[in-house]
Amino acid sequence: MSDVRVLTGPEVAAHASRDDCWIIVHGKVYDVTEFLPEHPGGQAIILKYAGKDATVAYEPIHPPDAITTNLRPEKHLGVIDASTVAKVVQEVTEEEKRRQKFLAARPPLDSIINMHDFESVARQVITEKAWAYYSSASDDEITIRENRMAYQRVWFRPRILRDVTVVDWSTTILGHKSSLPVYISATALGKLGHPEGELCLTRAAANHGVIQMIATLASCSFDEIVDAAKPDQTLYLQLYVNKDREITRKYVQHAEKRGVKALFITVDAPQLGRREKDMRMKFVGDDGVAKVQEGQDGVKKDQGVARAISSFIDPSLSWKDIPWFKSITKMPIILKGIATAEDAILAYEAGVQGIVLSNHGGRQLDTARSGLEILVEVTAALRARGYFPDPKFEIFVDGGVRRASDVLKALALGAKAVGVGRPFLYAFCSYGQEGVEKAIQIFRDEFEMNMRLLGARTIDELVPEMVDASALSSHIVMTPQDNLFQQTYQPLAGAKFNESKL
Repeated sequence: MSDVRVLTGPEVAAHASRDDCWIIVHGKVYDVTEFLPEHPGGQAIILKYAGKDATVAYEPIHPPDAITTNLRPEKHLGVIDASTVAKVVQEVTEEEKRRQKFLAARPPLDSIINMHDFESVARQVITEKAWAYYSSASDDEITIRENRMAYQRVWFRPRILRDVTVVDWSTTILGHKSSLPVYISATALGKLGHPEGELCLTRAAANHGVIQMIATLASCSFDEIVDAAKPDQTLYLQLYVNKDREITRKYVQHAEKRGVKALFITVDAPQLGRREKDMRMKFVGDDGVAKVQEGQDGVKKDQGVARAISSFIDPSLSWKDIPWFKSITKMPIILKGIATAEDAILAYEAGVQGIVLSNHGGRQLDTARSGLEILVEVTAALRARGYFPDPKFEIFVDGGVRRASDVLKALALGAKAVGVGRPFLYAFCSYGQEGVEKAIQIFRDEFEMNMRLLGARTIDELVPEMVDASALSSHIVMTPQDNLFQQTYQPLAGAKFNESKL
């Protein structure tokens, strides 16, 4: 430790300009001058904290190792003498006062009885910016609503007089045991909603034999998440492909060395969709996105959190890259974001081990179809070519799932398992790890009841004849309104007038 340089607050404060910019993060001092133009969120947010402690802005949307990974060692200047730095007093805003009141008044966890409850609580107890980021979808948000409605156009055809004393909803996913036919799908920036972020998911999943998919854009670092897992816990990795393939190669191979069991490559995000709720939160303060002027630093002021963190994603990713991925890892490769039978066939013929039928939770191309509707088209097309069923090629679905009955419909139509993202996210935003464990238990209770009522004793007994999906592709079919979903869904709002001038 004697070789570590100790700096004082005044020393750091002397470097507070665009041409000479130092910041403090987690008690360490960094020279970020050269990094300013490369920062995905633009220069302004860093310059706001030039010469100061930036931890409060850094923490919610960056893994702990992000700054050390992106800065050369010589830019790591030393540690700060905390006694020489004035403590940052965060002003308690009216929004924060309101949030804290709702946090204190949360419903008891044992009164939460479905996934919609978690969403209702989360909306009140997380910041407006976090809610905008998590809940937003693209353009007019048609697809995010369709994801939910699609499940309600599929009706059960239950079988009776079967001995359902014992029902078993456990399964295997890519050869790995899972207590549910559900995996925790990747969602980004968990610390925006809870200080422990994605670790809530990891610990709960470990306790209940559920598989977690680690997000590339998690708030917790990859190694932090893996270190929190149990030795025999199954983890998958969701990958956004970096323009710098060497970065991608190192990341994938490191994940494989750490024991990750499958690689889910996101293929539906060459550019992130326009998520307007998120974009309207452009004027933000301390949780990660700068107040910038139009055009400054090449970052539009209406960019929002999503685009600010994703500029590294490679839009040139194509089918020709699949052999390269197969050459750098022995992990099963699954393409996440398939939306047509044509691409499902290409994926099978490319030799990958699976696909996720997904529209990115409605966050990419608006009016894209639901994963459930795509499933019917895909299984028919693959079956016609003799490609389905194939134990070496698994089909997954995500988007819109809120109940075990949704999962059972997808399984009956040919899915191996279903990815669930936002419900688990809202569960830990509301109640931390205990919320996720409660969500898993809710799924278990619903699986037990629904499988008995459906007449399916095991996952293998779920067959297409148990559902009527004839109306699935008829988007004008009237169905009873889902009141819980409508209550938690926040409609889009238009531009607001400046009330102070009215």
